[in-house]
Amino acid sequence: MSPPLRTLIVDDESLARSRLRNLLADCQSPPAEVVAEAAHGEGALDQLARARFDLVLLDIHMPGLDGLELARRIRARPAAPAVVFVTAYAAHAVTAFELEAVDYLTKPVRAERLQQALQKAERYLKERRSPVAEPQDVLLIQDRGRTERVPLSEILYLKSELKYLTVRTASRSHIFDGSLAELEERYPARFVRVHRNALVARAAIRTLEKYDDGEDAEGWALRLDGIPEPVMVSRRQLSSVREALRDAR
Repeated sequence: MSPPLRTLIVDDESLARSRLRNLLADCQSPPAEVVAEAAHGEGALDQLARARFDLVLLDIHMPGLDGLELARRIRARPAAPAVVFVTAYAAHAVTAFELEAVDYLTKPVRAERLQQALQKAERYLKERRSPVAEPQDVLLIQDRGRTERVPLSEILYLKSELKYLTVRTASRSHIFDGSLAELEERYPARFVRVHRNALVARAAIRTLEKYDDGEDAEGWALRLDGIPEPVMVSRRQLSSVREALRDAR
């Protein structure tokens, strides 16, 4: 069994802290040990100066130093603990993940969601403490009131459709509110432009083949690892795609 995650609970409501303690007592994979509690940000900083923690369960709206500012200060600390926000407000989810929060739970917290957050915290700590660990680029996907971190390494293609982007991984599709041009400029080594409305992961390209959908003139399409559907290639981008294929070999 994994060693318990040494946990600091920060919430200005004593009943909320008590409920988290009770829920943590039932979590076993991984287990968590509540080492200390704090009712405000200043008290949390004092606890962090006194002891080592693996995890901070952190409310946002507190008197004085709020949870977002406290998270910024925690992130700047050497060997900083993982941070999971536990709040009644969903509006700060994007900011929380920009501060590298491991998860974002809304009250009332369900036991299964807290267990998932502990598992994410354990993975985060193992990756960060590994001597070969590197930061991982992600897209923050908003989906029906929740925010999901989708690693760029899992994305096979991005396609512009109306006002949004379809983000395709091997297991599912996401809707992302972002700019195709911005992602192309930011990650040129990871994605190649194959059409005016599509980027494809260079590492996912399997074959380039002629394609006839029965309606338009014969064109070209890419087959990608992990998904059945082809991705159309425009004549304008054909040379770039062929170059990406040569580089992959």
